[in-house]
Amino acid sequence: MLIQMKVEGMLFDPRSNMYILLLKEIDGNGTLPIWIGKPEADSIALALGKVETPRPLTHDLIRNIAESLKVTITKIVVTEILENTYYALVCLSDGEKEIFVDSRPSDAVAVALRVSASIFVEDTILEQKSTDQLEEWLKNLKPEDFGNIM
Repeated sequence: MLIQMKVEGMLFDPRSNMYILLLKEIDGNGTLPIWIGKPEADSIALALGKVETPRPLTHDLIRNIAESLKVTITKIVVTEILENTYYALVCLSDGEKEIFVDSRPSDAVAVALRVSASIFVEDTILEQKSTDQLEEWLKNLKPEDFGNIM
């Protein structure tokens, strides 16, 4: 079953020097932390802030290609986690058929934010990871470890 999510925010993890993309259930309390790289975090932050860049960035390019081909990016789905790696699909529709394209969740979310597409997560992933991982990370954090919160 798919659970609709929204981007709750991003945190910086100074221990891994990575960002944590925090997805939260729209109709519930479940959360899903996904560790992502700085370029993807920057792209998501630009989309969340609705910042227009002088030239299209990679995720803007994907949106522009879809628009030029007259296809709609309808949703993204985080589908599974294997060996601590998340997998996602971007759903494209031409009005008659849907095509699913493999993606990293961070890229899929960056694109979804630019086109106002829905974000979904398979319920089995929430059962598997959920807030336990984030709570464990927060418990082991010292005050001096905190980086910027976006």
